[in-house]
Amino acid sequence: MNLNTVFENNEKWIEQKLKLDPNFFDELGKGQNPELLYIGCSDSRVTAEDLMGLGPGEVFVHRNIANMVISIDLNVMSVIDYAVEHLKVNHVVVCGHYACGGVKAAMQSADLGVLNPWLRNIRDVYRIHKTELNNIKDEDKKYDRLVELNVQEQCVNLIKTASVQKAYRDRDLKVHGWIFDVHTGKLIDLKIQFEDILKNIKEIYHLD
Repeated sequence: MNLNTVFENNEKWIEQKLKLDPNFFDELGKGQNPELLYIGCSDSRVTAEDLMGLGPGEVFVHRNIANMVISIDLNVMSVIDYAVEHLKVNHVVVCGHYACGGVKAAMQSADLGVLNPWLRNIRDVYRIHKTELNNIKDEDKKYDRLVELNVQEQCVNLIKTASVQKAYRDRDLKVHGWIFDVHTGKLIDLKIQFEDILKNIKEIYHLD
């Protein structure tokens, strides 16, 4: 890639935006008020705003390998806290995608160096759901299902955070688990029933 092309594209983008709205950048500079926090994968094929058809200022975005919400990751915890407590977003989405390299790597018995502690969290998802996953004989379908279950478990991790618990108490925040199908371009709502999943641990994580 010629990096000069990036700057040329930037100039064209500015020109297009100003042609549609001469005040576009003046308004952009006034601040942000997004309704949605999106936690997705760093995969270069999965561009958050584009796949949702949203523009600048409409979504607060955090991306990492395999869309993980790990309690000791200061980065994602800071993003959640800022989005929920200060930006007052109304929706938080964890969005995984089929053909996720991070999830696939976690399924392999290999030493992946610095990635080991990160991917161990996905291996724990496999451990929690191994009965269901081991009953799936088709490896591709098993892989897809682990991608879905990883989204579910990261949503659970999200709901356990103090920021989300406070928002549940004080206002109507909603958490969603989605999948992006890279083969079709479709966004899929997994329609996860969090009340059923969390009913046995609710008293532990609920904040008064």
